[in-house]
Amino acid sequence: MLGKSGNALLLDCRDLATTLVPLDLASEGLQLLIVDTQAHHALTDGGYAERRAACESAAKKLGVKSMRELSAEKLEQEKELLTNTEYRRARHAVSEIARVLETVKLLSEKNFSDVGKNLSASHRSLRDDYNVSCPELDTAVNAAIDHGALGARMVGGGFGGSAIALIKQSDAGQISRAIEQAFASQGFTPPRFFSSLPSDGARIELRN
Repeated sequence: MLGKSGNALLLDCRDLATTLVPLDLASEGLQLLIVDTQAHHALTDGGYAERRAACESAAKKLGVKSMRELSAEKLEQEKELLTNTEYRRARHAVSEIARVLETVKLLSEKNFSDVGKNLSASHRSLRDDYNVSCPELDTAVNAAIDHGALGARMVGGGFGGSAIALIKQSDAGQISRAIEQAFASQGFTPPRFFSSLPSDGARIELRN
């Protein structure tokens, strides 16, 4: 509802403050390719709750209220206080917060090349430290990057669902075909594709 055409929306979940961030992809010849892997979300096994609990436990052991207050330096200095799982979950959260803030700066500079690198780094962190990816998501991300995407990552809660790739509009066809072929070679259900540009949020229109 708070969206505006040509902008991303930065949401601060601590106080729910929002900030519009310029994201005029169309003027740069870019778009977001959405890849629906058709891999069913599987959160019923407590995966999300386990990750939240690990972050809360790490915060308590390190004397901070939340991951928002934890610096990468403090995490590294005191990681011996944590289990390996707590450390990796916390490392993802801390590094992801830093990537979000850096990406806001990069978008203001229209540095989409480095925005793409952050997207890909985010996926690696979600895959390796947070462990919420799946083979279909990894295949979509890797195929997109290998065939020209500036960057790609899974989105949503993980364990299935969709990925996004930041691509040149002119590359949409070849990247989509590459992902389809990669899925076929793995015996996965064929993916579905959608293109997206930031638009105005939902609103109620009153008509006479």
